[in-house]
Amino acid sequence: MKKVLIIDDETDLCFLLKVYLNLKHYDVVVANTLVDGLQKINSYHPDILFLDNNLPDGMGWNMACAISDVNPRLKINLMTGQPNIAPQPCDEQFTIIEKPLSYSKIDSSLTNKN
Repeated sequence: MKKVLIIDDETDLCFLLKVYLNLKHYDVVVANTLVDGLQKINSYHPDILFLDNNLPDGMGWNMACAISDVNPRLKINLMTGQPNIAPQPCDEQFTIIEKPLSYSKIDSSLTNKN
């Protein structure tokens, strides 16, 4: 069973995404802060990461390249509610998902390669 980590401070979104992914037979863990999420990456070793940009304790996207460097097999999906954000140079290797999320966006992000 593939493991998914969601790092997002929107608890309702996390709950709905977790339920949907559980129904698709993924094991899902949630973190609502960047610090907690980074700790869970090291302890949980997910296969897939959904990473929000605006978190209470920092900008998630700023950590994506460093996370990828340490975890090169981790599939990283960058989420944002601000579609006009320009990705950083290394962000182009990740899937960017605009909120609001849809099942088709989620399904596509699970099958796309980084």
